[in-house]
Amino acid sequence: MSKPDAVMIFAAGFGTRMGALTADRPKPMVQVAGRPLIDHALDLVAAVSPARIVVNTHYKAEVLHRYLAGRDLMISHEEEILDTGGGLKQAAPLLASESVFTLNPDVAWRGPNPLQHVQSAWTAAEMDALLLCVPTARAIGRLGGGDFSVDAERHISRGGDLVYTGVQIIKPALLECIPERVFSLNRLWDLLISEERAFAIEYPGSWCDVGRPEGIALAEDLMAR
Repeated sequence: MSKPDAVMIFAAGFGTRMGALTADRPKPMVQVAGRPLIDHALDLVAAVSPARIVVNTHYKAEVLHRYLAGRDLMISHEEEILDTGGGLKQAAPLLASESVFTLNPDVAWRGPNPLQHVQSAWTAAEMDALLLCVPTARAIGRLGGGDFSVDAERHISRGGDLVYTGVQIIKPALLECIPERVFSLNRLWDLLISEERAFAIEYPGSWCDVGRPEGIALAEDLMAR
């Protein structure tokens, strides 16, 4: 299948940068503009109508499980934190798609739907991963510099002005080449970069990091414009 038919939402982290806000709930349950972050993420997902949605959980998992009960999605619970690569590898049988979207829920957007935008540029024959990035000038609440740069063919390399937004399309079967159970997706990205199979496109709108308490007001301001 050339188009991604499943979405993975990363929701297992401890949310330590949120301080007291995550003392009794996982970060995706922190509210922005009167709704939990997980709901904002699921709104984006609905626009691409995937056959399967998988949410991974670990910290304060019971809170998220209760909130999501009865919805048309699956849970990939992690008894230990597996990081992004390990979490996606564990969830791959549930996702059951040659290529999948992945989405971080702790961000806010102003502009086109990021999943639809990255899908419009996906070419399965050419790409093994397609990352959605935004220039640092439009990365609200971002601390530090960028993550990547791209060449004329959109191949990515480390370092540069582009910030990874937490949205991508990737082929999860490739994770089988990494034997560890706990690892970051950076491991796979580096392999794909060396093979010129990792690409990026630029998000044309604005993006906000909601990983810290001060990011909530920034996100609400962005969404209200």
